[in-house]
Amino acid sequence: MDQESASTKRDVIVLGLRRKILSRELDRGERLRQDQVADWFNASITPVREALRILEAEGLVTSEAHRGVRVAGVDVDRLKSLFVTRKLTETFAIARATTRISRHELRQAERLLEALDEASADGDSLGRNTRNEEFHFFFYDRCGMPALRDDIAARWRAFPWDLTLDSPERLDQVHAEHQSIVDAVRDVDPDRAARRLGDHITNGFLRLAESTTGHAVSDPFDFDTD
Repeated sequence: MDQESASTKRDVIVLGLRRKILSRELDRGERLRQDQVADWFNASITPVREALRILEAEGLVTSEAHRGVRVAGVDVDRLKSLFVTRKLTETFAIARATTRISRHELRQAERLLEALDEASADGDSLGRNTRNEEFHFFFYDRCGMPALRDDIAARWRAFPWDLTLDSPERLDQVHAEHQSIVDAVRDVDPDRAARRLGDHITNGFLRLAESTTGHAVSDPFDFDTD
């Protein structure tokens, strides 16, 4: 296998394993045997190892001596760090994007929001996560700073979307939060768009952290919180 085709196979495995994790086909903490992964993707061990190293850098898998590779659990301290950096960078990006998006373009965001609602109503977790990402990155793609967009994407991939709550109550709240973001952008109000997105990211983090730890978690943006 030449270098280019090996890299292509590696990327296919990365995308495939990421999809299996985020669709809950693979459980958190589940062991990943390299030979089994190779069978799944009709690949040799070399691109599998390379793919697992990429996913480990993203925080989706972990490796330990004598224990092999496993789907990563959720480390609360890392989750807090991801939340803080996501909120800082994503709110800045949407504020910049707000003055760059035309009303015509905004119709695309509204269509993405409709597709997200349909996936949520169908109970399609993977589809919901995919449409959710497309909705958010509609704005980040238009912030005028490609490197910032890529930085946001790296943190987005490390976030445990497979564990986000999908209760009807939370889905209704998410819809309202998303709509408030669209409304702020339509009004060309960068500060309000950033606040609405910040509130949305905070609410999602607090619910996820509570479900992960079994108790309420304070907002890390509270300076009195450790």
